[in-house]
Amino acid sequence: MTEKPGIISIRNVSRRFGTVTAVHTVSLEIGEGEFFALLGPSGCGKTTLLRMLAGFESPTEGEIVIAGIPMLGVDPNRRPVNMVFQSYAVFPHMTVEQNVGYGLRVTGVARAEAAERVKEALSLVKLGGFEGRMPSQLSGGQRQRVALARALVKRPKVLLLDEPLSALDAKLREAMQIELVRLQKTVGITFVIVTHDQDEALSMANRIAVMEAGRVRQVAAPADLYEFPNSRFVAGFIGKLNLFEGRVAGVQDGKLALDIKGLDRIAVPFDGHASGEIAIAIRPEKLRLDRQPSAADRIGVRGRVSEVAYYGNESHVYLKTDDGTSVTANVPNSARSTRPTIVVGDELWASWDAADTLVLTE
Repeated sequence: MTEKPGIISIRNVSRRFGTVTAVHTVSLEIGEGEFFALLGPSGCGKTTLLRMLAGFESPTEGEIVIAGIPMLGVDPNRRPVNMVFQSYAVFPHMTVEQNVGYGLRVTGVARAEAAERVKEALSLVKLGGFEGRMPSQLSGGQRQRVALARALVKRPKVLLLDEPLSALDAKLREAMQIELVRLQKTVGITFVIVTHDQDEALSMANRIAVMEAGRVRQVAAPADLYEFPNSRFVAGFIGKLNLFEGRVAGVQDGKLALDIKGLDRIAVPFDGHASGEIAIAIRPEKLRLDRQPSAADRIGVRGRVSEVAYYGNESHVYLKTDDGTSVTANVPNSARSTRPTIVVGDELWASWDAADTLVLTE
């Protein structure tokens, strides 16, 4: 993916709290007009990094530049950013209109201009006509929209979002994901979102930085992260996978030959360099289940069904091989039937195309 001109430059930034390093030598370029996600488990440093962009924390080392201006010593209220918090932080004693216009009033924006900008911001988040309502009269999704409007009304160059959808139920969260993408495209400014939810990041962001223990492990577009992860951590965090351990056996017909526990020697496409201990992974949706041995041109393993989990649109089938290896396959429920085609105890072959194999050297 071609990067747009950077509006945010994070250069060798670290943040320590006593003996604990929350962010460790992070360097990132975030493009103008980009929807960028910081993704990782709790405690990985993503929120600390976002707070440094906002000015609520200061780097112990390194430099942050926003819109061409170094941010060292620049107070939060003087930065070209605004932040939407996980808790919304909507004032309960103010109407929707008063909440959205609060930041304009305290900075002395003329009343007529403020009223016009509030109207525009509420229209963007589809809350026109809600001006006189109190927060107690709104749903969780509507309160989140108020918080977004209040951030957008100040027309920042960058909008920072700290787990903005985590308090919403699953169906509303999915609807708000679509709304945030629409909103970002409409206003055209840079969005930086912090989330621990891989589906949220994959469905919304142009690019994602995956963080672990204060470090950025990989930065890529969603599809590249999912299909070409650079490590076991990224592969496991972005989606589900079946992991097999083994060793490199050499090169065979231009492919990487591997001796993998529970499988015969296999050969898979691989562009990089690999030697010694290695792991391969396969996504559950890439597996095909058959009652007969796999075709010779596919990699396959035999197992017995230990569990079937039904999810409506698909079922997750769990197999155990003779050597105790666990294998999971996602099977679409394409036929309208209440009678399962696969049951516990069935003996099946799980197979996949060699090209779908993830080779993980880290």
